[in-house]
Amino acid sequence: RTYAEIPFDIVDEVILTDDKSSDNTVEVAKSLGVNHIIQHEVNKGYGGNQKSCYNKALEIGGDIVVMLHPDYQYTPKLLESMAYLIANDLYPSVLGSRILGMGALRGGMPWYKYVANRLLTLTQNILLRQKLSEYHSGYRAFSREVLEAIDYNINSDDFVFDNQMLGQIFYKGFEIAEITCPTKYFEEASSINFKRSSIYGLGVLKVSLQYRLA
Repeated sequence: RTYAEIPFDIVDEVILTDDKSSDNTVEVAKSLGVNHIIQHEVNKGYGGNQKSCYNKALEIGGDIVVMLHPDYQYTPKLLESMAYLIANDLYPSVLGSRILGMGALRGGMPWYKYVANRLLTLTQNILLRQKLSEYHSGYRAFSREVLEAIDYNINSDDFVFDNQMLGQIFYKGFEIAEITCPTKYFEEASSINFKRSSIYGLGVLKVSLQYRLA
């Protein structure tokens, strides 16, 4: 479903990373005609996956790079809107926000995650002196300029990678735009448990403090 909704009139290349999964991800990707498939010999984690994808995107000359989860939690139909803001030099980075328009709750986000998201975002906005509606969306787009300006390869291979990237982007003086993004929570969608969510939350606060003290 995710691949079928990608607007290929503006998307030139698709990169998929298989993080040593035990399913048939690679076979399905090949059958769909995915341009570039990266297979990790060891599990590198959420952040490690992104590093591989961004490095490959820059290697093949990508001007606008969009991270889209393959589990259909985020709709590919917003790719055009996100890319438009970057292509027309309005913003160098764009996040698909689940919080704008209450899309998260309508899509089934658990209440404890919603409350944690709001509290973390409030704290981060204060520490980073920004006004994002959320820092935790997995739907994001970057210009080549942004990816080349920050050293994302030094970041964590875990989930806090996302926030480290945002901190680096703000530190370099770039702006980040947001657009309303509907989302879906269902049994097959990727998610992390309460323990890992707590570790992630502490990591996020550490990133924000490091930015504030830098």
